[in-house]
Amino acid sequence: MANNPHTTPNGGKPNDTHFKTHENSKSDNLEKYRSDATGHDLRTNHGTRIADNHNSLKAGERGPTLLEDFIFREKLNHFDNERIPERIVHARGAAAHGYFQPYENAAQYSKASLFQDPDKKTPVFVRFSTVQGSRGSNDTVRDVRGFATKFYTDEGNWDLVGNDMPVFFIQDAIKFPDFVHAVKPEPHNEIPQGQSAHDTFWDFVSLMPESTHMVLWTMSDRAFPRHYRNMEGFGVHTFRLIDRQGKARFVKFHWKPLAGTCSLIWDEAQKLWGRDPDFNRRMMWEDIENGDYLEYEFGIQVVEEEDEHKFDFDLLDPTKIIPEEQVPVTPIGKMVLNRNPDNYFAETEQVAFNPAHVVPGIDFSNDPLLQGRLFSYLDTQMLRLGGPNFHEIPINQPVCPFHNNQRDSMHRQTINKGQASYEPNSIDGGWPSETPAASENGGFESYQERIDAHKIRSRSPSFGDHYSQATLFWNSQTEVEKEHIIAAYTFELSKVQRPWIRERMIKEILPNIDLELARRVGENHGIEAPSTKPAPPEELGKSSQLESPALSLMARLPGNVQYRKVAILVADGVDGDQVEALKKKLQAEGAQGMVIAPSMAPVKAAGGASVTPDAMLNGMPSVAVDAVVVPGGSGSVDTLTRSGQGRYYVQEAYKHLKAIAAVGEGKLLLDAADVPTGEEGVLTGAKVDDVFTPLREAMGQHRVWSRDPKANDMPA
Repeated sequence: MANNPHTTPNGGKPNDTHFKTHENSKSDNLEKYRSDATGHDLRTNHGTRIADNHNSLKAGERGPTLLEDFIFREKLNHFDNERIPERIVHARGAAAHGYFQPYENAAQYSKASLFQDPDKKTPVFVRFSTVQGSRGSNDTVRDVRGFATKFYTDEGNWDLVGNDMPVFFIQDAIKFPDFVHAVKPEPHNEIPQGQSAHDTFWDFVSLMPESTHMVLWTMSDRAFPRHYRNMEGFGVHTFRLIDRQGKARFVKFHWKPLAGTCSLIWDEAQKLWGRDPDFNRRMMWEDIENGDYLEYEFGIQVVEEEDEHKFDFDLLDPTKIIPEEQVPVTPIGKMVLNRNPDNYFAETEQVAFNPAHVVPGIDFSNDPLLQGRLFSYLDTQMLRLGGPNFHEIPINQPVCPFHNNQRDSMHRQTINKGQASYEPNSIDGGWPSETPAASENGGFESYQERIDAHKIRSRSPSFGDHYSQATLFWNSQTEVEKEHIIAAYTFELSKVQRPWIRERMIKEILPNIDLELARRVGENHGIEAPSTKPAPPEELGKSSQLESPALSLMARLPGNVQYRKVAILVADGVDGDQVEALKKKLQAEGAQGMVIAPSMAPVKAAGGASVTPDAMLNGMPSVAVDAVVVPGGSGSVDTLTRSGQGRYYVQEAYKHLKAIAAVGEGKLLLDAADVPTGEEGVLTGAKVDDVFTPLREAMGQHRVWSRDPKANDMPA
């Protein structure tokens, strides 16, 4: 068939490649949309100055409001429509701007432009979120966390829409509505908000063995990260990378936090619900404002196409990981989040991610969950954001030029010139025109995978292993982490009202992960677990690997105290020199010493100097900090000892396995609170130098893990 001359008027050459992104190109792109009212008159949306913004137009001072009051009607009409439908899942989120910079080795894996130049910084916008709860729920609930990254590349937007856990609850997207309906608050009473501890969730997962692996991750400490900077991210699905020669490779995407991985304690997370429900988003916002940016290394697991079937599991199964011992994660770049949004609604709430947003050099696999997501996201965004023009919302616009023949519909911003809104055309010279696929600056070309199969509603037998990787995850946890998982299953199932659902989990699901896990949870519910695994062999599966240390949060502990917040408890009479010494030593290590006092009034130090508090005892509780230090000064310690809040502060820190140090008379507060001194992580000394080094070492391990077996003895 001969080429249509009006389809390829540009001779097959790309025409707008002069545009190149840089680190601030998205910020520059948003500049024309930013508005500062300083020095401006109050006007209507159409420019009319407003003389009175306090009174509606009425028929007499006490008469009815008149329909002709266009100022009132515009203001109220806009207010009535200020909320858009919240996301069905991932409704509660927080986001930040930043950049991605590739390493030298990235270009060999993909022809995508963002990987080619190690000196090039591609702007990004990253949104973190919880899954189950509404926008009004809490940050620290037990839940999966979204980790969605929008790369504003010079070839268009690439959205890597992932989670903080590398697997998912279901294997096929057709089950996604069922899963979400089950995990959401129950329809008869809209309870519970932001939690999975209820009947419909456990009824569903106990009847869906494929969910077992993901449920186990959710019962682990991964379910409540201490800080977004300490949270891993995963692309979940298997994708493809296409190199300059057109060769395809399977790939799994990883974000590795450079600050290490660590989480909250369950009791601590629960208390934060009430004391600071915005804990995670507040920490990220404040850290970025203070210049303590969030940093992640971008890594990939690469599998050659000829090795697709060499594993014990199916590479396309989204309930499976590739253990890092079998395919190491290769770092290919770094991401830095260094700027907060200017407006939550305009950016964080209106940003629209879609795994179907890819660029040349990145393509999909046949993962059946991914295939469904490629449809679902676009469908959802059109409903949430008022039609197909959501890509014109500033935060969603690519920074490169974008032209096509799409027109009209609601909220259209572009004023298209020219008469032809079709292709091919000769009226407008054939523009905009296609760009042939190429190794550089080419149009997108789908990978030409050969498929020879019948249309069928079925699932491959290779997806039938539902338990081997759950067992792998369990075996990879430390004893402390295993105890936390047992406690999580015990608590969650205690909220299930129907006894047969609890029995089903304990007798038919948990034993297939581990018999001891099932026995321990069963004991806590008065249910006898079986002594053998009840699932058929094909569901139990076989794994050539018994454990993977990389699956434990302990594998990537921070190792230092950078970004940590340490409470320094003070009252009138405190040793001011010790307070200053502590703050300086912590600052030198990249940590922050927070002076916490009974009130916000200046504290009079023993030497007469004034110490300014950063927060009050009940305003920044121990759950919001990483360690506690009690400096000396008899007057200060006496006040804190007589204070219930002072005693409770150190008791609670002890219960949550945090390092505690007391200098000089500060030990008296620990004694009054029945905090045992002389054991690991509870440090005393006459001078700051006596306690600082062991304090720093204990904080580097995130928590004092040896304390875990007796932490619940503390009544706090």
